[in-house]
Amino acid sequence: MNSFAKGALLLALAAFIGECLEFYLNMILAKELGEHGMGMYMQLLPFIFFVVIISSLELPVSISKFTAEQKKEYHYSMLRHALAFVYKLTGMILIILLAVLPFLPVFNGYHPLVRYLLFILVPVVSFSSIARGYFMGVQQMDKIAISSFLRKAVQLLALFLVFQSMHFTESTALFIALAVLIGSEAVVFFYLFTQYVLQFRMMKKGKHTHMSEGEVRKNLMAVSVPTTALRIFNAVTNAFQPFLIKGALAVSGVGGVLATEQYGLLAGVAMSIGFFPAFLSHSLMIALLPNVSESFARQEGERLRSLLQQSMWITCLYGIPAVYLMYWFAEPLTHLFFKAPEASLYLQLLWPYFLFHFFIHPLQAYLIGLGLVKDAFYHSVWSHAVSFLMMYILGSMQNFQMTGIILGMNAGIILLFLLHYVTICRKIGLSLFLLSERRFT
Repeated sequence: MNSFAKGALLLALAAFIGECLEFYLNMILAKELGEHGMGMYMQLLPFIFFVVIISSLELPVSISKFTAEQKKEYHYSMLRHALAFVYKLTGMILIILLAVLPFLPVFNGYHPLVRYLLFILVPVVSFSSIARGYFMGVQQMDKIAISSFLRKAVQLLALFLVFQSMHFTESTALFIALAVLIGSEAVVFFYLFTQYVLQFRMMKKGKHTHMSEGEVRKNLMAVSVPTTALRIFNAVTNAFQPFLIKGALAVSGVGGVLATEQYGLLAGVAMSIGFFPAFLSHSLMIALLPNVSESFARQEGERLRSLLQQSMWITCLYGIPAVYLMYWFAEPLTHLFFKAPEASLYLQLLWPYFLFHFFIHPLQAYLIGLGLVKDAFYHSVWSHAVSFLMMYILGSMQNFQMTGIILGMNAGIILLFLLHYVTICRKIGLSLFLLSERRFT
């Protein structure tokens, strides 16, 4: 079994266990927070993810790519300069947060201490990014797999113990849920960084070649900056999406509280169920990135084509049965959260969104590995523009409302898939049916 298959299988197994834990985790949150509280929880998550993106600056991606492309003797020098860069990055972000946090309206309606949880999150994410990127690059996927399991296991156990022992108001329950989320990230950081320090000390004793700080920064930023821009754009659109949905529903005649509840059913129930198999696509992405980067650096066109074919067929093999089962068993699945008929309808209507989303992660790994991050960014801009326009127009119609919102989401993800897929096939010399057309150049 090759390194790609081994890594993907290990990550998929750990991610499956993690997703099972996530499923029970969302059930606990749904029970303790209620429909309105779940809507508020899901509303704040995009902003938290935005802070995570800024804090990491996509260093896991750039370090993974750099490590896979370079010989082992360059790793120590690169990591040393990357660590110095993260010190500066963390300090700068914390200063900015200290200045802007008290004035951000996104935290209105939440417990006053929620906004200050971000001061813990920033250094945790920044420093664990180095370790995560290095282990991805040298394809030590066991450590990535363990960290993924730890995050979900700690979060589920902590929430179960806290909510079983006592009851809280909605505001306090929300604060606890968010505090546990960030606390689980701290546990992952402790594990990853401990493992990283041990290997870093071993590298220091071995043979290594010096690289200048400017050279390392240039190589890392060449990937991190456009990838971060892509992630920021996606994070901003995800943060804006709840307000767009509620605004469109308001125009169609849906009240504010009801709109929040409907969004909670969409994001907290239907999408939690629909994204359950996405652990496989994310596992493929992590395993593909160093393999594609290494193959592209060595100009191994045949291996690039083979990896794409494998990843697409694997996605079909699990994605099509998954959406089929979700469509036909929508009602019993959504009733595990709330007995709301709207949630099962949302899940059924979203089947194209989930299916094509499963393809996006491995395709994005390909674009990054091939040095086509700018293409990925432009694709995302176009797909979101089309999606948001359709969501607002259809969602504001009384005859469509949330159905129109979902139709817009489906259209956007299909367009994004097509743009990614066609670009990659042209780059590596494959036809749209995964047949070889010409030599890789």
